Amino acid sequence: MSQPKSIVFFDGVCNLCNSSVDFMIKRDKNDRFLVGALQDETSKEILSQFDVKEDYLDSIVLLENGKIFYKSTAALKIAKQLSGFWPALYPLVFFPQSLRDAVYDWIGKNRYKWFGKQNTCRLPSPEEQAKFLSPSNSPFKEIA
Repeated sequence: MSQPKSIVFFDGVCNLCNSSVDFMIKRDKNDRFLVGALQDETSKEILSQFDVKEDYLDSIVLLENGKIFYKSTAALKIAKQLSGFWPALYPLVFFPQSLRDAVYDWIGKNRYKWFGKQNTCRLPSPEEQAKFLSPSNSPFKEIA
């Protein structure tokens, strides 16, 4: 039996976030992740079942095994599942979260200034369609 997919929610208009999603998709060789823009209605409906503010756009949000993870913890849990040397970063999770999240917040606070922003959320290419959360592939089909 296959393991349920984790869902990575991201800021769909952030160029850094979109590049990170592209990076993750290319290295998700075991097909562990679905991705969805935080601004998307399906994403909002899923996250409404958890203690996540509806207008939360400050960080990636990882939904894994029914639990929500934010910021550096989410990034490290994602890295752990990617191909290449990225799982080697996971031991950073043992550094104090406040220190890890301070670095994450600093990058997040400057992401639009450094990397730019789009006017609308990114749409998946036909090849990426199965990796993007949609009402038809949501693990929460009863709400979609």
